[in-house]
Amino acid sequence: MTNALVASSADLASRPDSLPVVTTDEITGQRIVEVLGLVRGNTIRARHVGHDIVAALKMLVGGEIAEYTKMMAEAREQALDRMRAEALARGGNAVVTVRFSTSMIMAGCAEILTYGTAVRVEPVLEPSERDTPAP
Repeated sequence: MTNALVASSADLASRPDSLPVVTTDEITGQRIVEVLGLVRGNTIRARHVGHDIVAALKMLVGGEIAEYTKMMAEAREQALDRMRAEALARGGNAVVTVRFSTSMIMAGCAEILTYGTAVRVEPVLEPSERDTPAP
């Protein structure tokens, strides 16, 4: 994760992973100056018949079902990107307390939901960086 903060939607478009997203309530070295509220992103994915055949064979011999692993990883990234975009649209430059949830919608379809709290943060200044009054 980078400490650089996102300034605009163009920033997010050019660097989609640059909006800090953390599972903690705060970001080290940053101070929350405004809480903007709940943001979320979700996607629903369906299994592919061809992947089901491979999965059935894997179940016989054991091992990772790489096709499903890849599908779920892509779904998580899409949900995160949608949550970041919503945070940015609300004026946020970070998301804290992020969580994931997965649920089955129907046989063969699953939803990935990502949610957190959009915030505006700014760097915490060290005592040596603060403006000192002129004598």
